[in-house]
Amino acid sequence: MDEYVSHTRELLHELAQNVRWAWSGEFSELFSEIDVDLWRHTNHNPTFFLAEVSPECIETVAHNPHYRVRLERACRTFRDYLGSTSNWATTNAPGLGAQPVVYFCAEFGLHESVPIYSGGLGILAGDHLKSASDLGVPLQGVGILYKQGYFIQELDRHGAQSEHYVDTPLERTAVERICDGQGKQLEVRFPVNDHEMVVRLWRCNVGRAPLILLEGNLVPDTNDHAFNSRLYGGDQRTRILQEIMLGIGGHKAIRLLGIHPGVIHLNEGHSAFAVLESIAECMELEGLPFTEASWRVRERTVFTTHTPVEAGHDRFDPGLVLNLLRKLRERLHLSEHDFLGLGRINPDDQGEPFCMTVLALKLSNHANAVSSLHGHVSRKMWQGLWPQRTRDEVPIGHITNGVHVPSWIAQPMARFFSRDLGEDWPTHLCHPDTWSRAGKMDPFDLWDVTNLLKRELLHFLDRRTERRDERLGDGVSQPSGFDPEALTIAFARRIVPYKRPTLLFRDPDRLAKLLNNPERPVQILFAGKAHPNDDRGKALIREIHDISHDPRFEGRVMFLENYDMNVSRHLLQGCDVWFNCPRRPYEACGTSGMKAVFNGTLNLSVLDGWWAEAYDGRNGYAFGRGLTHTDPHYQDERDGDDLYRVLEEQVIPDFYDRSPEGVPLRWVERMSRALITLGWRYNSDRMVMDYVREYYLRAAGTLTAAYPEGHE
Repeated sequence: MDEYVSHTRELLHELAQNVRWAWSGEFSELFSEIDVDLWRHTNHNPTFFLAEVSPECIETVAHNPHYRVRLERACRTFRDYLGSTSNWATTNAPGLGAQPVVYFCAEFGLHESVPIYSGGLGILAGDHLKSASDLGVPLQGVGILYKQGYFIQELDRHGAQSEHYVDTPLERTAVERICDGQGKQLEVRFPVNDHEMVVRLWRCNVGRAPLILLEGNLVPDTNDHAFNSRLYGGDQRTRILQEIMLGIGGHKAIRLLGIHPGVIHLNEGHSAFAVLESIAECMELEGLPFTEASWRVRERTVFTTHTPVEAGHDRFDPGLVLNLLRKLRERLHLSEHDFLGLGRINPDDQGEPFCMTVLALKLSNHANAVSSLHGHVSRKMWQGLWPQRTRDEVPIGHITNGVHVPSWIAQPMARFFSRDLGEDWPTHLCHPDTWSRAGKMDPFDLWDVTNLLKRELLHFLDRRTERRDERLGDGVSQPSGFDPEALTIAFARRIVPYKRPTLLFRDPDRLAKLLNNPERPVQILFAGKAHPNDDRGKALIREIHDISHDPRFEGRVMFLENYDMNVSRHLLQGCDVWFNCPRRPYEACGTSGMKAVFNGTLNLSVLDGWWAEAYDGRNGYAFGRGLTHTDPHYQDERDGDDLYRVLEEQVIPDFYDRSPEGVPLRWVERMSRALITLGWRYNSDRMVMDYVREYYLRAAGTLTAAYPEGHE
């Protein structure tokens, strides 16, 4: 191997070892142009790619001087990024440096090649880590390393969903073992009932924000040995074992690594056992009673609730909780009644299950929802915990979510922004002045970029259609048949009844007339997974599939299999309209619509979640008029009628009313308006800054001597 080839491989491996490549278009392009087909085949995974790529391909780029210059520059940029000591946090939050934020979450969506996420919660957590890294906020993530992740979705010829699980080859991901000085993998052990839970430690480097991942089993070996194989799989026992590992095992892991958390951030209630473990440690280190120790830990604990749907809050059988957590209860010196009371709204109600959200709320002095409307809903939902307070006095605030722009923006759009917003726009995301320049963008150029992205989406659809046809054995594959000139609407999210994916089908004749207008055609893309145990969600997928094969809608409606971050990016970047129709007020936030904004895609949504506070009448479209009804069937009927009206009277005319040069000027004006009004507000840099200012600094400022000097 000559010097050029050896050095090129060395630099590519350097980039591959940190997920920073997932939000640098320049980094990922350096891999994809070596062998674009292999890059797609390996699910855009640099580690897997480098293990499979042919020596000839590496040799070709290694002897290309232009490529070597770009690769050297990328590595210098990467090293400068990791080593930088001048960033937002050093100026605005220097006190967090010695005792960082530890951010617990059951799932993290970093990239499609690290399949330890299901949907919005995990992707939000991944974006939080990435922005913390960009801003220099000292933050450590703690999550679970699911060997099989969430399932791979396939549909048969009748639209029936099947789930497939495969073991992730960890040696071919950006995940590495955490080892001691002798090369032995670090682990923590603690009792769970009559067994011992053994938790092995892994790390995924997310820029400057390490993510500690946990993988474990019970010994002696039991039927629970694979309890952490699958995300959101199994029964109640499996779920609580995962949450015991995440909370108790996660807290023990960070202490083994010598991390003294100044702030504990629970992203949803799944990790709330971490607070109990922290309290038990405080009691043991300082000889404090439970009341005093819990007060100290509560002061530095932040809890974020993400769902207004009752079923989204984990509740466990009291007997199961007592059985598995007996040792922890004894360490806390609590009676069974008092221990169970921590997870109950009414501690004296022996029939009430143990709720993880209740536990988190009772043990956190700082709690928030994820949008303004969700804050109102959460205060109403949990008012029973504070019966002496009015609803407005319930101590649950809100910080509206945001999205990590570099992870979600298409590279052609990013280059366009660099030209029209300034080369430094990514470092000034939260400044309204940055986005005010969008009002001066050339509408013709902006329209050209979005058309380029749509063509890329349609190429992606053709590749996916070909793959599906090959799997089903349908002979010669046909292209998707979608029209690059037609108004393209996308609906992509978890398939559950309250998200109403079939709302558009309430009046099939009206819909057929709308989609098949020869002068103004419309086409609709659907994607999303139903939980393996959700028969109602699976029935909705079959309904969409059946509609797509109805002669009236063939070639106008398509369901795309196996929704993941890769599919999401293509849809967000290439469609014209991002469609969202949950039954208000069940959308906590809805960050996918924010990702659409940065790609020039307009939102069409009910006034729920973030859109209820973001829509101004000119930066997208809304239907439903912000109204709810006690009868869900009546609400669906009314919202469906209003949806058709908005499509027929606003969306379709705006898209097809063209200037002499063929540009829909009213449409492009809404795109610009969306960037001006939403760009600076709905990014995850702003979100993380808000957490630092409103919660992290306050929580860390109350830190007492919970960790005596020298204790590890």
